[in-house]
Amino acid sequence: MNSMASNLRQAAALLLESRHSIAFTGAGISIESGIPAFRGPNGLWAKYSPTFLDLDRFLLRPKDCWEKIREVFFDFMGKATPNPAHCALAQLEAQGLLQGVITQNIDNLHQSAGSKRVWEYHGTTRRLICLDCERTIDSGKVDLRELPPRCPHCNGILKPDFVFFGEAIPEHVRQMSLLQAEQADVILVIGTTGVIMPACHIPHHAKNHGASVIEINVAPSSYTNYISDVFLQGPAGEVLPALLESILPSARNQ
Repeated sequence: MNSMASNLRQAAALLLESRHSIAFTGAGISIESGIPAFRGPNGLWAKYSPTFLDLDRFLLRPKDCWEKIREVFFDFMGKATPNPAHCALAQLEAQGLLQGVITQNIDNLHQSAGSKRVWEYHGTTRRLICLDCERTIDSGKVDLRELPPRCPHCNGILKPDFVFFGEAIPEHVRQMSLLQAEQADVILVIGTTGVIMPACHIPHHAKNHGASVIEINVAPSSYTNYISDVFLQGPAGEVLPALLESILPSARNQ
């Protein structure tokens, strides 16, 4: 079994030799920012029933759903800040060693850390969308004390611009994610178990188009023994800075 140091060297070599590398991130990368995963014994769904994110329920009872949405995604998640894993990815991009991030997360932490090219597969909490006129509005400009919030243009009900249960992945994001996966010769798979459909297909799509897969996870996932070429086991907030330092020794002082 390869040591962590050996695996780090292998991963660093792959990134340094890469022409087009991307990252694919899941909830695990944000746990160290204080945002729990949705599933698992300590996940959000252990505390809240996910029915408040069911689209049909939202359309029937928007005020009730918005009360939970505001509590979970704006009052709580909105206070989170990027951790060293987010910052390491932003620095890899700044150095030209990462061409972008496909994320399943809706927390905006990649952008807050400085990442410029981010494809938000499941949408974002940064925007609200009107169910009537379909205009999008910066969520920071909307008063969430009055629920449900209303569109300033047509008075329609506003919904967070992320994917609810019963909604499809936005087509432009789906297409861009597949294109990036096809172009990648290296994909960093970080903090995801690989079971959320259809997002979980993206690393497989990259692998099928010739990409090497570097996986960073605290425990083996559905990718580990099937498509991962290098498995770096540990918290993303520790492993990614170590990987960055093995590529850019000066990163310790930045």
